[in-house]
Formats: sequence, C-alpha cells, structure tokens
Amino acid sequence: MADNSVEGLKARYGDRWRWLAVATVMIGTMATVLSATVVNVALHDIMVEFGIRQGQVHWLATGFIAAMTTTMLASSWLLDHFGVRKTLAVAMFLFTLISIAGGFAETPGQLIAARIGQGAMAGLMQPMGMYLVFRIFPRHRRGQAMGIYGMGVILAPALGPVLGGFLVDQLDWRYVMFAPAPVTLVGVLMAWRFLPLPVSRPAPYRFDLPGLLLLGLTIALSLDALNRLQHAAGQKSWMIAEALLALVGLVLFVLRERHALHPLVNIGLLRKPAFLYACLGAMALGLALFGSTYLIPLFVQTTLGFTAMEAGLLMLPAGIVLGMTFPLAGRLADRQSARGLVLFGIAVFALSAVLFAVSDLNLAFGWLALWTVFGRIGIGFMLPALSTGALNPLDAQELGAGSSTLNFMRQLGGAFGVNLVALTIEFGEHSAGMPTINAFHSAWWLVAAFVAVAAIPVWKMRV
Repeated sequence: MADNSVEGLKARYGDRWRWLAVATVMIGTMATVLSATVVNVALHDIMVEFGIRQGQVHWLATGFIAAMTTTMLASSWLLDHFGVRKTLAVAMFLFTLISIAGGFAETPGQLIAARIGQGAMAGLMQPMGMYLVFRIFPRHRRGQAMGIYGMGVILAPALGPVLGGFLVDQLDWRYVMFAPAPVTLVGVLMAWRFLPLPVSRPAPYRFDLPGLLLLGLTIALSLDALNRLQHAAGQKSWMIAEALLALVGLVLFVLRERHALHPLVNIGLLRKPAFLYACLGAMALGLALFGSTYLIPLFVQTTLGFTAMEAGLLMLPAGIVLGMTFPLAGRLADRQSARGLVLFGIAVFALSAVLFAVSDLNLAFGWLALWTVFGRIGIGFMLPALSTGALNPLDAQELGAGSSTLNFMRQLGGAFGVNLVALTIEFGEHSAGMPTINAFHSAWWLVAAFVAVAAIPVWKMRV
C-alpha cells in the first residue's frame, strides 16, 4: 500500500508533491465552479422547456449557492476528523452521482433538488484548496501558490459557458448537468494518490449540528422571503413570518456559536480587524461576482438574441484573461498592500458593470466581450489579495476555520446577490413574458452598487 504521509509523498514525488496536491484540490474546485457556471447558459432553454419564469428558474443558481454556503462551514470539522484526502474524495464521488441524477430530472423540482445536492457537496470541496495552500506552503510563497491555484480554477468559468453553450445548442441542456461528472471522477483518483494523510488529528469533538441546522434554516427562510416578493399579492403574511423567523434563527445561531465548545463559526476570529473587514468585503464582493456571472449569459440571450454558444464564447476571452491575471496578482499579493490591490480590482469591476448598464441593443459582440474582460481583470486582482489579507494574520491552527469562514461570507453574498438580481429583473420591464433590456440595466446598476459597497470594509483592512 502506498505511503501517503507527507514524508512518503516527498520520497515518491520530491518537492513537486505540493503542486500535485494543489492540482488535486484544484480539480475539485474546478468541478464546483464548472457546475455553478455551466448551467447559466442553459437557463433560457430550461425556462422554455418547463414553462417557468425567472422567479423559479433562478433557484437553479440560488439553491446551488445557498447549499454550498451552508455546508462549507462543515469542512473544518471534516478536515479535523477525516483529513483532506478522505473528505475531498467522498465529496467528489457523491457530487458525481448527484450530477448524473440531475441530468435525468423530469420536473423543475427534481432539477432544483439536484442543484441543491450539487451545491451541498461543492460547499465541502471549495474551502479545501485555500486550506491546503496555506498549510503546505511557507508564508512567502502563499500568494504565488494562490495565484497558480486560482489560474487553474479560472479555467472552469472560462470554458464552462462555452462548453455549456455547445452542449445546449448541439445536444440538450441536460448535458450541462452531466458535464462535471468526468472531472470529479478523475479528482477522486487523484485525491487518493496525491493528497497527504493528516500529520496529527485533534481529539474528537462533537459536530455543531444545531448550528448548521439554524444556519441553513436562516438562509433558506430569508431567501424564500425575498423570492416571495416577486408575487407579493397575498404573500405579505408569509413574507413577514419568514423574515421574523429568519431573524430569530440568526440570533439563535449567533448565541449558539458564542457558547458552543466547538462552534461551526469561530466568532473569535471576527475580533481580528483585518479578518473581519476582509469577510465583510468578501460578502459584498460575492454579491457582485455571482450576480454578474448570473446576469451576463441571461442578458445577452434574452435581450440581444445570442445563442447559448455565443453567450459562452462571449465569456471565453474574459476567462482566459482572468487566468493570466491570477498569477500576476498572486505574486503582487506577496509584495504589495492587499488593500491597494483589492481596491484597484473593485474600481475595474465597477467600471465593467457600469458599461453593461449603459449598453444598448445594437452593441457589437467585441465591445461586450471587452467589458466582460474588464470585470474579470477586477476579480483577478481582488481574490488572491483578499485571501492573503484575511488569512496571513491567523495562526496555523486557525487556517481551517478562517478559510471556510471567508469562503462562507463570499458565497453568502453570492446567494443573496443572485436572488436580488433576479428580483430586480422580475420587477423590471417585460415584453411577451420576457424581461427587456431596461430590466437588465437596472440589475447591472445594482451590481455596480454592490461592488462599490465592498470598498468600504476593504479600505479599513490596513494590510
């Protein structure tokens, strides 16, 4: 049997074992990002096939992100008890099965359930990359490693819409559900071969299941209350009740986390100013990032008449540029102020959103692609610097909780971002049952406002 201790991996692969390990967790993250983005170009076809509107189809994105947001906080406990090798391999295997089942969905409810299942497994996988990088690389190489890791991960959203567009146009939208399965199967094999066994494990401790249930309930109730705004007639009592229950759930969750021996969220980390401000910035950033990723394919297909393939090709140059930006931004994050890099990225991203907000129906493909590129350059400068700015001040034993909390805040912002963007479109101008360009303009202004708000806590990071 192969020795998968750190020493055994070093003996077998030399110093490159770190990069093989990073490539393995990158496979898992790529699968989650691929799954999150590939479905966006299929939304229009799904709406047509099932006869549903924007108010229901957005749950394919929102449900995925909300489930991912909730479960990712369980990754710290799983890492402590089972290690990154077992946790990642099992999560990727279950993700594969759920993806295949989703491809055979016969009703919108079944498809949404599959997306929620995918999101739940994605939540367990996503923090693994950041956690592993900060555990196995020295401090002065973490920015570079995050840049390389990020470059690989960005291939998924770059290629995902193109792959999704090809599958939708040439085959059927159901194949976008099947698409991540081969990637995660490869990831299972790589995890078993290249990831190390834990050097040591803490004494077993109880998982904070009450905290997870309270958090999941709070997120579900608040998102459903927002969704009911789209059909407010006769829903006022339900919305008020759900909002109040969500508020009670949030209070109970915070109280639980403050007094639990082993909380789901380490509230103590939020007492560190740099980490707190980075988390607030990550939440606002998630609102803008996921909102814009949801908007672009739907915008060009619904109002500009693009095919699914054209919508995917529109996002390809942006993904390639983002992949090139990440290593540069990662190296800069090792040498420059994290605050300065994030603020620069925010300015560029906001410019992209504003340009989309003032677009018209006659705009050429090239200009739309360029504006998408601007947005991805902004993201490329924001994400590595925000990660290093948040996690470098933490101790080694805090990295697992810190990385999962930071990812959680970004995903939480994303879940609400997609929901708020969908609400803005639904309330906007419609023609023949479909949103017009004016409805999308309002949504783009909202995204620009989201990312501008992120500058406030980032300015206070001072790192």
